[in-house]
Amino acid sequence: MRIRDLLAIPHLKLRLLWGEEHLDRVIGGAQVTDLPDPGRYVASGELVLTGLMWLDEPADCRRFADVLAAAGVAALGAGDARLGHIPGALVEACRARGLPLIEVPVEVSFGAIVDEVNRRLTGARAGELSSALGRHRRIVAAVAEGAGLEELLALTASELGITGGVISAAGTPIAGSLGVAPGELPALAGRLAREYLGAAKLPHVARVGGGAYTLFAVDRSHRAAGWVLACAGEPGVDVGLELAACVALERNRQEEGRRVERRLAAQLIGLACSANPEPVELAARLRTCGIEAGDPYAVVAATVRRPGATRGPDPAALGGQVLEELLDRRVVAVAGADGAVAIVPLAVPGDSGAPGGPPETARALAERLRAGVEALAPALAGAGAAVGVSAAVRGPGAVRGAVEEAGHARRMAESRGGGVVTSDEIYTHDLLLATVPDDVRRSFAARLLDPLFDYDRRHQSELVRTLATFLECAGSWHACADRLHIHVNTVRYRIRRVEELTGRDLSSMADRVDLFLALRAN
Repeated sequence: MRIRDLLAIPHLKLRLLWGEEHLDRVIGGAQVTDLPDPGRYVASGELVLTGLMWLDEPADCRRFADVLAAAGVAALGAGDARLGHIPGALVEACRARGLPLIEVPVEVSFGAIVDEVNRRLTGARAGELSSALGRHRRIVAAVAEGAGLEELLALTASELGITGGVISAAGTPIAGSLGVAPGELPALAGRLAREYLGAAKLPHVARVGGGAYTLFAVDRSHRAAGWVLACAGEPGVDVGLELAACVALERNRQEEGRRVERRLAAQLIGLACSANPEPVELAARLRTCGIEAGDPYAVVAATVRRPGATRGPDPAALGGQVLEELLDRRVVAVAGADGAVAIVPLAVPGDSGAPGGPPETARALAERLRAGVEALAPALAGAGAAVGVSAAVRGPGAVRGAVEEAGHARRMAESRGGGVVTSDEIYTHDLLLATVPDDVRRSFAARLLDPLFDYDRRHQSELVRTLATFLECAGSWHACADRLHIHVNTVRYRIRRVEELTGRDLSSMADRVDLFLALRAN
C-alpha cells in the first residue's frame, strides 16, 4: 500500500499537507502514539498517527519529527481534534526532514484508519502468498510432468528469481550454471562441493569468491554419494528445501533408468565370470553396455567400509554409489558380494573422446579417481574407501581377467586402509599379502616380530628399525650402518640379537624373505 492509495480512500477524507514527491512511498503498517519520544515503538515504513497531545511549544514539533525521521517512518498523520488545525511549525518540521504529513479530520477516528490500512495490507499479502503458491505449484507440476533438471532450474530462475545449480559431492556440475560463465563453473562447483562436505549441518551458506550460495542436500544418501542444490544468495529455507525435493524427484526418475543399466552390466559380469561363457553372447552383452568388441575399457572395483556402522548401505552398495559419482555418472556400478564393479569405456586412439566423456586412459582414470577419493575425505571420515583399477583391455574375453585384476587391486587398497590401487602395483608380494586373510596375516607378523617389539619397548632399542633397514640394504652391513648413522659393529650386534629373539638366520634367503614379509604384513 502506498501513500497515494491511502489518500484515495474517499470515506477517510485525508488531506496531504506536505510530501507530494513521496506519494509512492510504501506503507507497511499503522500505529497510534502520543508519546513525546516514540522512537522505541515505531518502525520503518509505518504510518504514525498522533493527536498532538505532546505539543506544548514549536520546538516539540522539531523533536517529534526528528524521532520519526530517524526511525524511517513512511508518513505522519496528525489529527485536528485537539487544536482544530495542524500547526505550521509541524508542517515546517516535516518538510525539513522529508517526512510526508497528512491531516486527519475530526470526524475520522484513528482506529478507522488503522483498520483500513491493515485490511488493505492483509489482502495484498494474501495476494502475494497466492501468487507464490501458484509459482511453486507450476514448478512442482513441471517436475511431475517430466521436466529435466535444466528445465527445472530455468523455471526456478524465471518464476522465483533464484539462480542455482546441482552438483555432486565429488564436485561435478550436474545441471545449472550457478550464475557464472561455463569456463568458471567447474572450479566453482569444486569449491562448493568442498563446502558441502565440510559443513557441520545443512542448509549451509557458503561464501565463495565474493558471493554467497546456500547449499541444500538433495536426498538422504550418504553425503559422499549425495547431490547438493546450490542457490545463489540466501533464499528462504522453506523454498530451498522444496526445490531440493523437486531435484530429488528428478534424481529418483533417473535412477529408474539406471537400474536397467545396472541389470545389464550385472548380466555381463555374471556371464563373463561363469565357467564356460559363450563368446557370441558375451560380445552381445558387452555391446549392450556401450562397448564394441575392439574398444578399450577398464574395470574399477570399490568398497566403502564404515567401521561400527549397523545401519545404511553395506560396503559394496555404498562403494557403488560413491564410484558412480566419482565417474560422473557416465557408467553404472554393480554391487556384489565382493564389492561394487564398473566397466568404464576408455579413449580410442585417434577418436575425439571416450563415450560419454573426454578422452581418458587407464592411468588418467586412476588419477581422477585418486583425486576424487581425496576430495571426498571429509565425508568419508572413519570410513575406508578402497578402489582398484585394472589395466586397459579390449574384447569380451578380457572382462573376467579385468574384473579379477580390479578386485585384487581393491583388496590391496583395503589392506592399506583405503585409497586407489592400479594393476601396475599388484604384481608384487603386496598382491600375495592382500589375498591372505587379515587374521592369518596378523598372526604371521606377530609370531615373528612381537619378540622384537617387546625387546625394543623394554630396552628403548631399535631392533625393528635396524632389521627393516638391513633388509632394505640387501644385507649390507656398511650400507645399513651409514643409513642409520651408527657403527658397523653396532649393526652386527643388533642383527645377532634379532636372530636370537626370532630363531631365524639372516644369512639365509628364506629367513630374510619371511622377516621381510612379516614387516610388510605388519
